[in-house]
Amino acid sequence: MSHSPPAPIIVSPHLDDAVFSCGELLERTPGATVVTVFAGTPTDSCLTDWDRRCGFLDAEQAMRARRAEDVAALAMLGARPVWLDLLDAQYGGDYRPEDIEERLAPCLERQRGGMVAVPMGLFHSDHLVVHEACLRMHARYPDLDWLCYEDALYRRLPGLLQERLASLLRSGWRLTPAIAPPARGLKARAVRAYASQLRAFGEGGHEDTDLPERLWRLARHGTG
Repeated sequence: MSHSPPAPIIVSPHLDDAVFSCGELLERTPGATVVTVFAGTPTDSCLTDWDRRCGFLDAEQAMRARRAEDVAALAMLGARPVWLDLLDAQYGGDYRPEDIEERLAPCLERQRGGMVAVPMGLFHSDHLVVHEACLRMHARYPDLDWLCYEDALYRRLPGLLQERLASLLRSGWRLTPAIAPPARGLKARAVRAYASQLRAFGEGGHEDTDLPERLWRLARHGTG
């Protein structure tokens, strides 16, 4: 008897990246899991400039609100959150790709034959280290259907995406555009659930989330 593959896993650096970059993919695949890597809360009561712009008084308040926003946004798209407790760069988090790989591995162990979508790793140091960790994991889980998604907002920076694609090609990776049917239009509502982030971006600062998503199927040259 044949079995359907498990629902996809989306690896998200921060609490908004999956919906901003893959909201339509999530809408098309109910039951998906979004694993957010940098969802930990600092133990001190620091206040970063970004959190202040979001309207928060300290990091604890910020992360509590962001997790609540994440729950609301993912519920609209039929997805469930998994939060790792690593700290993002603005809170002093500094990790190697192998550190991220170790924490992500248990999330992928049961994903046999299913899809996993990971960030292209553009611009932000947190995005890059998650991307590099996922490249390391590709050989560990060769039976998965690996996709790279273009990091929303950062993908619009001139030349950045092209440089990453060229770098991957030089490193022996093959990326093929993954064509997907349109979704029903719930993404915009889910994006708005991240109200604190949108406040900091300002008017027009998140317009890229309204543009079509682009996914790339990831494989090593000579495989798949």
